[in-house]
Amino acid sequence: MALHPQMMITISLVITIVLLGQRTCESARVFTIVNYCKETLWPAAIPGDNFNGGGFVLKPGQSSVFTAPVGWSGRIWARTGCNFDKSGNGNCQTGSCGTSLKCAGAGKTPASLAEFTLAQLDFYDVSLVDGFNVPISIKPLHGKGNCTTAGCDSDLRTTCPKELSLKSNDKTVGCRSACDVFNTDEYCCRGNFGNPSTCRPTFYSKKFKDACPTSYSYAYDDPSSICTCQGTDYIIAFCASRKKQVCTYHNKKLHCSGSQGLKSLIGSWWIVMLTGFSLLTLGIVF
Repeated sequence: MALHPQMMITISLVITIVLLGQRTCESARVFTIVNYCKETLWPAAIPGDNFNGGGFVLKPGQSSVFTAPVGWSGRIWARTGCNFDKSGNGNCQTGSCGTSLKCAGAGKTPASLAEFTLAQLDFYDVSLVDGFNVPISIKPLHGKGNCTTAGCDSDLRTTCPKELSLKSNDKTVGCRSACDVFNTDEYCCRGNFGNPSTCRPTFYSKKFKDACPTSYSYAYDDPSSICTCQGTDYIIAFCASRKKQVCTYHNKKLHCSGSQGLKSLIGSWWIVMLTGFSLLTLGIVF
């Protein structure tokens, strides 16, 4: 019998935690990265020391859990359409950071970005300034302050203006930014347009903003797009609604948004262990 994707992701998190014996300190942030897309993704992060060296693979329904210390500042995104060999060398249709599975530099545009600065008060946002390749959301859990969910639920690949579309085999695989396509000062917020007073929303940035109102649509979109939270963990979900229930591990317990935790999702531990045994037997990678 096939498992519901939400059940599979929740159980995989539990088994990963049990097998690894993961422990986190109070000053660290837990990042749970989940692939709800129907396609395989190759998430990337820079700096990537705390994220499996900067790159890894997630098949549909899979998740991975990482921790990053306070002081970490960086970005996380998804790469799509990748083909890597056993040595980790290859290429991607979008978000590529060169020819390596492990990213040491920024991804090639277009890419939907999750950006973070971890401090006593964390700052985070979802940015479409470099274009769009997959829907992405950032949900903080059990933090303090104005801990809102950031992200882009809409799939801009289906509504991307023709002149911004990145295609592969006649299929739109990404939506480029106007700056990337036209390379003008107005669209790139540089030169005479290099400040908040002169760099204003454009026809294209408004298209992005209408589709994804809680995301950066251009360089000076700060007031409505940047979020703050204190002492929180984060779920980065690809291809999921910002209202979708998601889970993370904190203080040796699994916490889920909009629930009473693990019990409400999977009942009891014998179900976890039984299903975990089935998943391991099937060779599912956590």
